[in-house]
Amino acid sequence: MENEISLYNKALKLSWFTIIYNILEGLVSTIIGAEDETLALFGFGVDSFIEVMSGIGILIMILRIKNNPLSPKRSFEITALKITGYAFFILSAGLLIGIIFNIINRHRPETTFWGIIISAVSIVVMTWLMLAKKKVGTKLDSEPIVCDSNCTKMCVYMSVILLVSSVIYELTGFAYADSIGAAGLIWISVLEGKEALEKANARFSF
Repeated sequence: MENEISLYNKALKLSWFTIIYNILEGLVSTIIGAEDETLALFGFGVDSFIEVMSGIGILIMILRIKNNPLSPKRSFEITALKITGYAFFILSAGLLIGIIFNIINRHRPETTFWGIIISAVSIVVMTWLMLAKKKVGTKLDSEPIVCDSNCTKMCVYMSVILLVSSVIYELTGFAYADSIGAAGLIWISVLEGKEALEKANARFSF
């Protein structure tokens, strides 16, 4: 049976992986999304960068809990969560403006092929990451780490939305598939932003 130190080290490795993967995913998604003029993929990439900010906060949190499980929340962690929460709301507003622009101008992305590829890879990676975090968090009886796995689950939902909207566009050429996908990202972003702010204001130590 794994000891506590080994489990916390595994949790740290998962956090580092989350940060690095989201940086790479964000770069690829925003660059290709801008080139192919697909709002859903571009918004997905921006979300990845917001997840990096959240991941850094989680990394610091795990280090703190590992060294002193009963220590109170640090101002840095609270600030990181608040910045993450508001960033999700800003992303939602930006996507909404993009949707309105697309509808008014009847804009069609050049292709959503890369949205299919990136989202399919993300679903596999994020599902594995979610299950790995939940397993470690359960063994440590750590509510914060289990909660982090639930945040990763939201990333899986985002990936599914991107995949479905991208496939619909590629198969049918339906003009508003990209905008509908972006609307789905808005819904998830609002939920994530609300959750981040609630965690920042929570009385218990996470």
